[in-house]
Amino acid sequence: MNRLLLSILILTTVLLIACQEETRSPLEVRLYNADQDAVGTANFKEQQDKVTVQVKVEGLEEGFHGIHIHEYAKCEGPDFQTAGNHLNPEGNEHGLMHPKGTHLGDMPNLEIKADGTADVELELPGATLTDGKNSLLREDGTSIIIHEKQDDGISQPGGDAGARIICGVISLDKTENEQEPTDPTETNKKEE
Repeated sequence: MNRLLLSILILTTVLLIACQEETRSPLEVRLYNADQDAVGTANFKEQQDKVTVQVKVEGLEEGFHGIHIHEYAKCEGPDFQTAGNHLNPEGNEHGLMHPKGTHLGDMPNLEIKADGTADVELELPGATLTDGKNSLLREDGTSIIIHEKQDDGISQPGGDAGARIICGVISLDKTENEQEPTDPTETNKKEE
């Protein structure tokens, strides 16, 4: 009888964990510019010992742009300072090239093509979408920020990547992720 009870308990636990991970991964996050126009998505997927991030974005200037996970699930424009600093639960230095780095939220630069778009997969080693100190969904969640310039990979505290130009809230709260995007053509018509 005890073995049966133990087996049921283990099976129930495994199913609950599987259901929790299923609702957290994959997780799609909409990306918005300072005018609250939707400009793309970031899809987060739990992997073994990392989270992959598929970033699809348009309307950016050609070249390299810093991209990081920030500590708060807030994207208040126009400067997105409400997102806080880079996600850094270990208290490390910033930069993928820093000998004492990196922040958990540090990622390789995002390369924007001549047509203003990018469709790339990036990785966050050590991050998770499940519970724990390295969770992107800790407390209320976190945010993903794209900067105007390239992250130099070593400057403190943020790689000298310039202004925050794109933001998306990483959260299980659907109201944060599903803002109603504005239609820039309607705005332009009103100004004419």
